[in-house]
Amino acid sequence: MSRIDNRASNQLRPVKFTPGFTRYAEGSVLIEAGQTHVLCNASVDEGVPPWREASGGGWLTAEYALLPRATHRRITRQRGTDSARSQEISRLIGRALRAAVDLDRLGPRTITIDCDVIQADGGTRTASITGGYVAVALALQNLIEAGQVPPEALVTPVAAVSSGVVAKQLLLDLCYEEDSAAEVDLNVVMTGTGKFVEIQGTAEGEPIDRETLIGLIDLARDGIEQLLVEQATLLSKI
Repeated sequence: MSRIDNRASNQLRPVKFTPGFTRYAEGSVLIEAGQTHVLCNASVDEGVPPWREASGGGWLTAEYALLPRATHRRITRQRGTDSARSQEISRLIGRALRAAVDLDRLGPRTITIDCDVIQADGGTRTASITGGYVAVALALQNLIEAGQVPPEALVTPVAAVSSGVVAKQLLLDLCYEEDSAAEVDLNVVMTGTGKFVEIQGTAEGEPIDRETLIGLIDLARDGIEQLLVEQATLLSKI
């Protein structure tokens, strides 16, 4: 099977990070994964939700939204409670990125990651996680340099990617057309230590066997390892 963009079955879309994309956020990056572009801003605020106050630690949360012309047709501008899909993805991003931070070492602060999809071509949630980690790392880097949190507050890198079965072939990092036609669709989130944070998957048609599932996870793992290298290379230059 020839892919739409002529990639190999195990090849990521080209990935580009533009750090400091906005002026005011404590951590900001534009991530481009092929034609999927997501602006990730990390904001740091003093204070935590009431239920975290007694812990003495911090909190990390996320918000995700598609901008009106991120897709082929204009969608209504999303508000905080407009889209169940956006809420589900927001929670996923938050869960994923909390694995990157030692909340107890953060102190009574809240990090909020806003992931706004400027252009969507599949994999927006995984790009949000991969770019969101960079934004979090940049925000924490500033706090660490200011002596407000210890270096150990940043625990591990986190990245994510999709894999799937299209026309009986296992493919990495699905674009929109591939995702729409996928018989199986998987989103995988992993840490820099090789541990899994979350795996989301669905067999759209026939149920799949264990061998196929393991193959998809291994394919995603190899892609995530490449993304972790890209993250580390970028952060080492800042």
